[in-house]
Amino acid sequence: MDLDLIRRLAVPNETKILLAVVDGLGGLPHPETGRSELEAAQTTHLDRLASESACGLTMPVGYGITPGSGPGHLALFGYDPMRYLVGRGVLEALGIDFDLQPQDVAARGNFCTLDAKGRIIDRRAGRPATEQNVALCEKLRQIELPGVQLFVEPVREHRFVLVLRPSGSDKLSDQITETDPQRVGAVPLAAKPLAKEAKKTADLVNSFVERARAHLNGAGPANGLTLRGFAKQPSMPAFPQAFGLRAAAVAVYPMYRGLAKLVGMTVLQTGSTYDDEIETLRQRWDEFDFFFVHYKAADSAGEDGDFERKTAALDAFDQAVPKLQELGADVLMIAGDHSTPSVVAGHSWHPVPFLLHSRWTVRADDADSFNERACLRGSLGIFPASEALPLAMAHAGRFTKYGA
Repeated sequence: MDLDLIRRLAVPNETKILLAVVDGLGGLPHPETGRSELEAAQTTHLDRLASESACGLTMPVGYGITPGSGPGHLALFGYDPMRYLVGRGVLEALGIDFDLQPQDVAARGNFCTLDAKGRIIDRRAGRPATEQNVALCEKLRQIELPGVQLFVEPVREHRFVLVLRPSGSDKLSDQITETDPQRVGAVPLAAKPLAKEAKKTADLVNSFVERARAHLNGAGPANGLTLRGFAKQPSMPAFPQAFGLRAAAVAVYPMYRGLAKLVGMTVLQTGSTYDDEIETLRQRWDEFDFFFVHYKAADSAGEDGDFERKTAALDAFDQAVPKLQELGADVLMIAGDHSTPSVVAGHSWHPVPFLLHSRWTVRADDADSFNERACLRGSLGIFPASEALPLAMAHAGRFTKYGA
């Protein structure tokens, strides 16, 4: 839906909308059991809620398109992810409250493990403790390159942020390729310019990567790095103005806080667990109209190819569902930004289970549980994820009539 149209139709109300995003929610059947992670999980509360809700499957970007977390979340926030593309580096930088300047180029970095031939054998270096990440970033801060300031900032576990800032009048470009081949057994790629003006930036990135290898020598599993999502900060329509909602975000992981900040949501400080996030919602409930709350564990397990751990993460989320309902949202959405099937060990293009619960939910479908097969029978069918928020606003009484 066009954001200008939404702005014209939006009307004030006292209703509240809660969007709970289970990162990497969707899955695929296990080859031995024929059941997906959601089908194998003990999801008593989600199944009950689905039987009282309108269900369907969301398409984050488009058929056959595997989305990153950024496009997947932007779609759920009501933005067309094909029009508003945000680089991962910007999201990570904003998520850790880095003071990103218009001339900066930011990238999301992963520490990885390389074998003797320089091939990646672990894309996440065993997910090191954040304290170790801080020490590794200190090593990389010793690198100096001509004509730029380098900022290397820890995020958590294997993730860090690299920011290049020109120290003179020269400009940097974000039109360069990633160095992450996104698979084990491959050698990290060289950054290549996608435009003539990007050659200098690509050369700087390659020089940084080469020097980083020497600084990380002897650093245990984290003896290499990859870079992805090179980007400058874009201009985005502000969520509160576009949708007429006072919006708040609650997320532990920096990238998702960065995404919420980019679109103008108020990012609330919270603890390190999902229970902490729900308690933050409870404490700040009266201050906002719209809440986005993020649950990460299912995605991490899916990316690691760990079917049982993803199932356990979905079990744990299910136990939190009654606490979400107790908040009393007029519209509650349970959604995922993308599918992360354990059998793929990464993001995939498959549609994502979705439910919407409100007093106006029409029970016109046969979805009596919350999983891929059941949601396919839902009344919402397969629909663009960017249509979820307008649907929620209608259920919350926040749209006026269109036309005469």
